[in-house]
Amino acid sequence: MKKFIISIDQGTTSSRVILFDSKAKIVFKSQFEFKQYFPKNGWVEHDPKEIWSTTIKALKKVIKKASRLNGKIISIGITNQRETTIMWDKRTGKPVYNAIVWQDRRTQKYCNLLKSKNYENNFRKKTGLFIDPYFSATKIKWIINNIPQTKKLIKSNNLLFGTVDTFLIWKLTNGKQHLTDATNASRTMLYNINTNKWDNEIIKKLKIPMNILPKVKNSIDDFGFTDTKITGKKIPIFAVLGDQQAAAVGQACFEKGSIKSTYGTGAFVIMNTGSSKINSKNKLLTTICYRLNGKNTYALEGSIFIAGAGVQWLRDKIKLINNAYETETIAKSTKTNNGVYVVPAFSGIGAPYWRSDARGLITGLTRDSDWKTLVRATVESVAYQSYDLFRSMSKDGLKPKIIKIDGGMVANNWFSQFLSDIIDLQVIRPKVLETTALGVAVFAGYKSGVFKSLKEITSLWKKDRDFKPKISKANRNNLIKGWNLAIKRTLV
Repeated sequence: MKKFIISIDQGTTSSRVILFDSKAKIVFKSQFEFKQYFPKNGWVEHDPKEIWSTTIKALKKVIKKASRLNGKIISIGITNQRETTIMWDKRTGKPVYNAIVWQDRRTQKYCNLLKSKNYENNFRKKTGLFIDPYFSATKIKWIINNIPQTKKLIKSNNLLFGTVDTFLIWKLTNGKQHLTDATNASRTMLYNINTNKWDNEIIKKLKIPMNILPKVKNSIDDFGFTDTKITGKKIPIFAVLGDQQAAAVGQACFEKGSIKSTYGTGAFVIMNTGSSKINSKNKLLTTICYRLNGKNTYALEGSIFIAGAGVQWLRDKIKLINNAYETETIAKSTKTNNGVYVVPAFSGIGAPYWRSDARGLITGLTRDSDWKTLVRATVESVAYQSYDLFRSMSKDGLKPKIIKIDGGMVANNWFSQFLSDIIDLQVIRPKVLETTALGVAVFAGYKSGVFKSLKEITSLWKKDRDFKPKISKANRNNLIKGWNLAIKRTLV
């Protein structure tokens, strides 16, 4: 009988479930998009019921496919959009409010208050993070302060918090398990990455009840079994990773200094720093890459809030394109950006600026500017933002020579080449672009005994294509000069 591993990849815009075989090859996948809610300026929400319904719908399709192939599902891995915050009544499973998405900026005033109390240095030493609306902690605080029923639920010990992985585990096990892993916990701004515990001091300062927080486990661990009433069969959940950490695993970034950059809804650069925590002097984050057998492997991370989401904006709001694939043809048809730059600070701007008050900007428009120029400039903006991250790494003394790239955007050959040109580095694209799903699948397979070692997992990684810088230094510098000017105007 064939052995299969299921990867649940719950992302910012869709829920995707992928069936992998024992050689880590994709057999089948199912994906469903769900609605994005923008109740106020800077607010971004999801309906937890839609997150769950799209996930279980995709999961059931994949389980059915595995059955038709006469295969046995030996384990499930879960990877997820990080920082997004869900709180619910543990008696009923009913969310008390919509999921507040990682992109949401509503807690900026509260973050400013915390900074004014000089908390940031202490918080950063403990969590590796800056005080920012991006992370879960202030989202939790907002829900507690603004949703009346939470007070009663706290008093009766019936309020639960979780990032999306925790919510899905709780639902899949029919309320039996309230768990997360170290990578997701490290994105809450409540978890001490030095002690591997929820930090009592931070939690007290924010007045967040300890009893609402999930138990934190290794990235490869026992996370319970799916309930037969939900999945039709009892399946062990053996691995959990935040999506960007999962992509690092999927790219086989197990060696210190190895680095990947993922271009999905947002874009995220992660460098494996081994057992050492590197504290950036240039506003990059220190986080947990994965935790195995109680031992952390750390990472340095740069976060871009808007990458593929900019393409979605072109499609859904500006209506210049019908689908993302068109951007490659359009970009190729334009010889230059004609001095037009888009700074997609729709939800503020992340590393290395960390300005939640920043808003989007288009600069350089002339009578000759057309819709194709705007499309190209939006795609280009992701490369320029990447340049800012790699420049920060360079200032920290870290100078990678090769970057592994993945995510939906890198299927665009024009973008992948432009990225290489701007960051002035060789970039390598793998054959399997679903690296996020792959990463948590191989970890679940590792726990199941399908894969015997990280070395074996590394051997599964295969290159598709590499891209090397082609443009002149003068041209690169001129393009970056225009971007720097656009950024300055955005941050005024």
